[in-house]
Parts: sequence; structure tokens; C-alpha cells
Amino acid sequence: MNTKNNFYPKNKTRFICKKTIFGLVVLFLSITASAQNDNTTRNDRLTAGLKAGVNYANVWDEEGQDFRADPKLGLAGGVFIGIPLGKYLGVQPEMLISQKGFKGSGTLLGNGYSMTRTATYLDVPLQVQIKPTSFLTLVVGPQYSYLLHQKDVLTLGANRVEQEQEFKRDNISKNILGFVLGADVNIDHLVLSARVSWDFQTNNGDGSSSTPRYKNQLMQFTVGYKI
Repeated sequence: MNTKNNFYPKNKTRFICKKTIFGLVVLFLSITASAQNDNTTRNDRLTAGLKAGVNYANVWDEEGQDFRADPKLGLAGGVFIGIPLGKYLGVQPEMLISQKGFKGSGTLLGNGYSMTRTATYLDVPLQVQIKPTSFLTLVVGPQYSYLLHQKDVLTLGANRVEQEQEFKRDNISKNILGFVLGADVNIDHLVLSARVSWDFQTNNGDGSSSTPRYKNQLMQFTVGYKI
């Protein structure tokens, strides 16, 4: 009898433990399914937000001049909106204030020079979203850029010249088309973004031949908050 009495509570305890574990597994699966459904809903809904970060900008000289450019850091920030076109596709236009430019050196009229350019643009990328999961969004598309302000610091020998320019909207030579490619990592309302972009058109001041003649290219890293 004692053996039977000692054995029964053990069986009952094991049964309760198994039942508890089973209940916890069911609860976990329910929570997971609910989260997946919530993520699917998020994939299909309109979103908007703010973002800010840094540019790692440089240029490349398509004319093959004696010009060597080094990258420089700049700021970037603005707004974005995500427009769903289904579960896996969407459109994501953005409007950003973006600092580009370079630090470089070269030869001008046989003399060596160094130059730093900080160019502030209004960038408007129109990106197609590809959403393989709710966690990751890939983006690709064209980008329109308008030059708002430019500061050049030119050092030629012992001479140093600084020049700042602001451009009116009717100066159409400051309109530049480019291309952007990147990815967004979505963590609830937080969005971690990485982009690479480059110009199709040469940025050469007022449209006339100048030194250096180049196209912008950059890597961009931002943190955003979406609603």
C-alpha cells in the first residue's frame, strides 16, 4: 500500500507538469501566431515617419582629370512615407535634406591645390519597396536632387579662398537625377536604414565646364521612427 501511495503522487505530479508544459506551448504558439498576424497587418498598412543620420559622401571624376577625392561626412534628415501595394510590394517616397561633397586635391594650371566642398541638397527618392518579411524591407528607385547651398574652400599654394553660394529654384542646372538602393530593418516603430546612391548627371556648378567635373556618390545611414 505504501508503495502504491508513494507512486500515485509521482504520477499525478508528472501529469500536472506535462499539462502545464503543454499549456505553455499552446500559449507560446498562440502569441507567436498573433504576432505574425500583427506583422502581416503592418506589412499592408500605410506608414509615415521621420529619419535622421549621416552621409559618407564622395565623388568620382568621369573626365579623367588629375583629381583625387577623399570622402567626407555630412548630415541627412527628413520624412518618409510607405504606401503598400500588397503584402510584399509598396512605394516609399522620401524628402531629405542631405549634405554631400568631398575633400580632395589635384592640379590646376600646373600647380597643386586642395579643395573641400560641402553641398546641401534636397533629395527626393522614389523607391519601390520589396518586403520579404515584416522585419526587412528592400528599396530601389530613382532619386531627384536639387542643390540648395554650396560651400567651397580652395587652397592653392599659400592662398586660401572660401566661397558660399545659395541657389534659387529657377536655376535648373542644379537639378540632378540619380539612383538609390538600400534596406530598412524594422523593429516595431524603429527603422534602421542603409542606402547607397549615385548621380546619373555630372554636377559641375552652373552647367559650364569647371574643375573638378564629377558625380556625387554616397553611403547613408539613418535611424527613423514610423507611425
